[in-house]
Amino acid sequence: MRFDTVVIGGGQAGLSAGYHLARDGRRFVILDAHERIGDSWRRHWDSLRLFSPARYDGLPGMRFPAPPGSFPTRDEMADYLEAYAQRFELPVRCGTRVERLSQEDGEFVVTAGGQRFEAANVVVASGVWGAPSIPAFAGELSPEIRQMHSSEYRNPAQLRPGPVLVVGASHSGADIAYEVASEHPTILSGTDTGEIPFYFEGRVASMALRVLWFAATRVLTVNRAVGRKLRAEVRGHGGPLIRVKKEDLRKAGVERVVDKTTGVRDGMPVLADGRVVDVANVVWCTGFRPDYGWIDLPVTGEDGYPEQERGVTSVPGLYFVGLPFLHSFSSMLVGGAGRDAEYVVRHLARRAPEVSAADLTTLGMDHQAHGNLTEARRLYQRALRTLDR
Repeated sequence: MRFDTVVIGGGQAGLSAGYHLARDGRRFVILDAHERIGDSWRRHWDSLRLFSPARYDGLPGMRFPAPPGSFPTRDEMADYLEAYAQRFELPVRCGTRVERLSQEDGEFVVTAGGQRFEAANVVVASGVWGAPSIPAFAGELSPEIRQMHSSEYRNPAQLRPGPVLVVGASHSGADIAYEVASEHPTILSGTDTGEIPFYFEGRVASMALRVLWFAATRVLTVNRAVGRKLRAEVRGHGGPLIRVKKEDLRKAGVERVVDKTTGVRDGMPVLADGRVVDVANVVWCTGFRPDYGWIDLPVTGEDGYPEQERGVTSVPGLYFVGLPFLHSFSSMLVGGAGRDAEYVVRHLARRAPEVSAADLTTLGMDHQAHGNLTEARRLYQRALRTLDR
């Protein structure tokens, strides 16, 4: 199957790219590994709510259907993405996990579940959350300890009776530690990542959030030194505490330890200061590592992330959206997906497609009669849209 563009990933970034591709009249397909649109959100823990209010959670062309100041739940976000794809009739193929992306004779080749997709352009919108980062010494912990990564955590009922060690003190670690502390003695271990200095649902939140949103989109960008510094911090250590603050953790009875968890002794976790913690559960909130081994193209840098500028790579026709801090802090928020996708699709639209001799024959053209590449592009895209109806 041949398309002008293949989008890999059907989350908010991939659907945003699809919206702009559809407006440009492109023949494209969105491939998503999940069985249902929005499942990437449904797999988060039960009590998850977005950190940004609904006024900032809409994708291009469709606002989020909730009071502007409310904070959507994970299921509300998932249902919104599903409704979004239906409203704009985006061609999403669920249950299609991409196994390989390569190039042959100047064309991109996407292999997924025994299917082969060829395209002039590929937009990778799969994110970086596919490979949980868990330290190697985790395998040395006692089998009596129940271990899980934050991507597997749903609610406290999954845990065994007894103390819990939450490893990783960014916002997800703090949220989970706060929740499980209501039923278990809880220790939160990890570097202090700071915190947003106000409550998002307090009286000052509305005006403060407007200022923060402006900063997240216009100030904290990779074009500025402060943005580049923050990107390194976010990618390396996680973001600041957002909803659950240090004082909330203290009041909930969470023991906050700034030492990292560094090893195992007698089957129990050991902190950097040598302290052995006797626990029945460990929740690894240690993030994810970039995993682009399935891309057979030179796109990743030393840190494992794709090398790109606003989603545009050095490989003509290959783009990325949905990366943490792709261009700005807002790139990793739902409301920032549309802006990044729009930029990428505008760049993509300026590329002339590689029109093969077979394609020209199908369109009733030859190279001599249609040397004007811009006109050939227009006719080519119009013919593909007609054939796709």
